[in-house]
Amino acid sequence: MSTETEQTADRSQNRKVREGLVVSTKMDKTAVVEVIRRSRHPQYGKTVQNSKKYFAHDEDNDLNEGDRVRIVETRPLSAKKRWRVLEVLERAR
Repeated sequence: MSTETEQTADRSQNRKVREGLVVSTKMDKTAVVEVIRRSRHPQYGKTVQNSKKYFAHDEDNDLNEGDRVRIVETRPLSAKKRWRVLEVLERAR
């Protein structure tokens, strides 16, 4: 029989984590984070870059455009917001 704390720890371990660049902070408590994914083309073997934008919750509104951040998957916070800012890795210059 597992306790409630063990269950919440198991759930938090399975959450997806991404690193990306903040491209917009114009919304209140929301930052748009662009994540670049690199993969090899299946036929030609060339490295291909794909990017995707995520809406991430920024409770303190302390992010600026150009910041490198780590975001983590969370419960739905709004119609499009399903990610939360975990930490700021590097501030914009």
